[in-house]
Amino acid sequence: MIENRLILSFIQVAETLHFGKAAEQLNIAQPALSRQIMQLEERLQVQLLERTQRRVALTPAGDLFLRHAYRIAAELERALTEVRRLHAGATGHVCVGFIHAATFSVLPALLQRFRAERPGVVLDLQEMGLAALQQALIERRVDVAVTRPPLDRTGVAHHLLAREAFVLAVPAGHRLAEAAAAPLAAVEGEDLIVQSSCADQLTHARITAMCEAAGFMPRLTHAPPHFHTIMALVGAGMGVAIVPEAARAACTSAVRCLTITDAPASSIHLVLAWRTEETAPAVRRFVELAVSGAPD
Repeated sequence: MIENRLILSFIQVAETLHFGKAAEQLNIAQPALSRQIMQLEERLQVQLLERTQRRVALTPAGDLFLRHAYRIAAELERALTEVRRLHAGATGHVCVGFIHAATFSVLPALLQRFRAERPGVVLDLQEMGLAALQQALIERRVDVAVTRPPLDRTGVAHHLLAREAFVLAVPAGHRLAEAAAAPLAAVEGEDLIVQSSCADQLTHARITAMCEAAGFMPRLTHAPPHFHTIMALVGAGMGVAIVPEAARAACTSAVRCLTITDAPASSIHLVLAWRTEETAPAVRRFVELAVSGAPD
């Protein structure tokens, strides 16, 4: 193994063709520099320099080695730069897992902020159902997760990103369409479209509990995984829906969203979750940005 200091010393001598000047530029004693060059030649078993009292010249082998030495030095400098950038979190890879609901609220702004600050970091985005996402975080298949609480897992921390109220979505031709708000009891007996429990069992369970608290058992019909589909079905007159407020972004002109006036526990949270032992600088910076921009 040839140390990098020997290569850099050889480059300096080869460029100046003068041991005294090279030693001065390297800030070492001339005898020490001479020993380094001799050590390099011994390692290579090749004479790189012709030395006389009057001149220093490159041998053909020295000329060839100088070209390789330049490439080695440049590659090492690139490696050092990349390692320092990785250590500072300027490069690297962050796998962000998220549930579908996050795409309508906190996730786009968070990704935009991170990309603006860390354009050299590769973001891998993975949409999953709630249970699958939380398991993926534990199994290290994602680095961070935009998900729902609770996360009763050892070694996992989380921070609140958003509180979302629920709203009532009805078709544009519905009897409540012109109202700004309505009680849940107003849709008792109607077909209710609700997000699939496979996609987000917490939201599904919360909606069912809200209806029961309002005095009726919901008549659940369709249960698609995505809010775009829910809103499309509402717009087609297939029923009404209870959705987090951020799902208003998926509304069309065929859907009206109303404030719910009588629902206890009528909000749901989004959190960022991460493993507490995480050491990757880019991942830690992603968490810091998310936490700094989150509500108190």
